[in-house]
Amino acid sequence: MNVRRRHISAVALTAVAALGFGTLTACSSDSAAAGDTGTFDVVASFYPMAFLAERIGGEHVHVTSLTQPGQEPHDLEISARQTAQLEESDAALYLKGLQPSVDEAIGQSPIATKIDASALTTLEEHGTEAGHGEEHGDEHGDEHDHDHDHDHDHEGGDPHIWLDPVRYAEVAEGVGKAFQKADPDHAADYRANTATLVKDLKALDAKFRTGLADRTTDVFVTTHAAFGYLAERYGLTEEAISGLDPDTEPSGARVKDLQKIAKEDGVTTVFYETLVSDKTAKTLAGDTGLRTDVLDPVEGITDHSRGEDYFQVMEANLTALRTALGAR
Repeated sequence: MNVRRRHISAVALTAVAALGFGTLTACSSDSAAAGDTGTFDVVASFYPMAFLAERIGGEHVHVTSLTQPGQEPHDLEISARQTAQLEESDAALYLKGLQPSVDEAIGQSPIATKIDASALTTLEEHGTEAGHGEEHGDEHGDEHDHDHDHDHDHEGGDPHIWLDPVRYAEVAEGVGKAFQKADPDHAADYRANTATLVKDLKALDAKFRTGLADRTTDVFVTTHAAFGYLAERYGLTEEAISGLDPDTEPSGARVKDLQKIAKEDGVTTVFYETLVSDKTAKTLAGDTGLRTDVLDPVEGITDHSRGEDYFQVMEANLTALRTALGAR
């Protein structure tokens, strides 16, 4: 059991929910074990959680990730070893609603500090179309009354909050407060690290606002409805082939609808992502004469990622969106 556990306050045991992450080195290795490290041990559910904990915790935290690089986080099933790892940690940082097996394991775990990132910001419902969807739907009339599946696997709302830098910053502030309460000996460092991270996220938001300000279309097509919050933040409309679950197969009617949307809205690109198959995207693009490109939901960093961390990949996403939307 970690020596740091004795510092956890009673308030922190029940308080703030958050995300967590640690060093990319720790998260990239399944052999990194929690417990008895001499630091504040954090188990993070997947990359965006781990990244926050790494930036906020710095040298004072030891972070392991339940989701390995290259593993699609929605598909994660918790192993017996990972369940034991949870029990030996000081805190679990996760995003309720994204990974049912993680929610269940953490809910049943005796771990003292359970930090749920979804409680640190507001969640909204997104389905196959997100953004200023009502306006977009009115523009096209009843043709867009396709099944806007709000995937029932995500009953608490769309969990992809980290793809909106503003919401991600709200979560970061909550994580920072949770760390300060759970490990008060290092509260000053956690506070300073949080402030730096929030400043960086605000700068990223400014880059997106400026970079997407002058564009020829608002509509972009993706395989997986992960970008609803990003679309809303910057006045875009995401049209997804499948819903919030990347494994959902689109209906023939949905594919036909997307072909019509592409022609009417000047769509140039069908985006796919690095952790799931690009087959559906390439089929739709081929049928409609569009090109394909990567728009990364930053659910994990691999050798195929266009960057080594959250900020680099998000800036690559901005570049891809600027090209697809005709931004000048």
